Amino acid sequence: MSEKIYGIDMGTNSIKIYQKSAGVVVHQKNMIAMVKKSDPMAMGDEAYSMYEKAPKNIEVKHPIVNGVIADFSAMQTMIQLYFKGFKGKKAAEGLTANGTSEFYIAVPTDITEVEKRAFHDLIASSSLKTKKIRLVEKPIADALGAGLDVMDATGRLIVNIGADTTEISLISLGGIVQSRLLKIGGTRFDEAIQQAVKKKHNLVIGMKSAERLKMQLASGIKEDEEVTYDVMGRNLITGLPNRVTVTNHLIYEAMSESMSSVIDAIKFILEKTPPELSMDIMHDGICMTGGSTHIKNLDLLIQQETGLSIMKMEEPELTVVKGLGMIMENPDYERIANNFLESDFR
Repeated sequence: MSEKIYGIDMGTNSIKIYQKSAGVVVHQKNMIAMVKKSDPMAMGDEAYSMYEKAPKNIEVKHPIVNGVIADFSAMQTMIQLYFKGFKGKKAAEGLTANGTSEFYIAVPTDITEVEKRAFHDLIASSSLKTKKIRLVEKPIADALGAGLDVMDATGRLIVNIGADTTEISLISLGGIVQSRLLKIGGTRFDEAIQQAVKKKHNLVIGMKSAERLKMQLASGIKEDEEVTYDVMGRNLITGLPNRVTVTNHLIYEAMSESMSSVIDAIKFILEKTPPELSMDIMHDGICMTGGSTHIKNLDLLIQQETGLSIMKMEEPELTVVKGLGMIMENPDYERIANNFLESDFR
């Protein structure tokens, strides 16, 4: 029987829940659809299917924005429904919280103590019955989930490019040596693509369409060969639905400024890295995680700009929650979760 010990990674784009002895049991879009701002109508992937299509009385939102809780009530409602059930069914078999349940929550390093406390209070003030709540620095969980040894005296540089943020962290001896959180990620790329298509083709497209263009055409390196993809939207001049053909070169130009900002931030961390740890990074390179690392050739761009080797993950969006699982399953990692105890917030 699976133990009632859970790890939760709440990102802007998706929510992941790891159950001890069972693995990743929830991996859904982190969205909720509310009727009149209070009555939940749908959540997860179902809510995402309503995004940009719902009438005015239904609000479809991301409770997490830029790595922090933007709508406490909506996020808490989602967590409670995942464990207690929604519309007569649970998100996963055996997902329940009783008086002996423990929670390990991943939180960004480079946010305020108040913002970190909100993640703790999300569970503590909910209707879920808990015995223990622990906060784990997201970069540490990320590195563990990527298969890195974070406990030794070796410097590890991990770059997590997510939906709303990019977190660049230097890790050694189970702690964070340097960290920087940028408000740049997949959403910023999508917004830039929206604007580029609007300017070039006089076409207004939704965020979902922009994301499809990104996944089909985006590249970290400018490609010589032209590749195209058709997209539908509303013509700015006529107001009528229209279809245009978009090139990979337009997408590259749209995203180049944001990608350059990520490169600059990586170089900033490298410049602040102590010499002995720099030697480790020179030897081992950079580990890339986060859903936005699926963008083609983004690893080659970072490799060219830094001169360092790049390690990519097969499932980069799951490294954080898998790392939480490793902390729960392995007593040797227990002290990693002791950085933020429940008592710290009393």
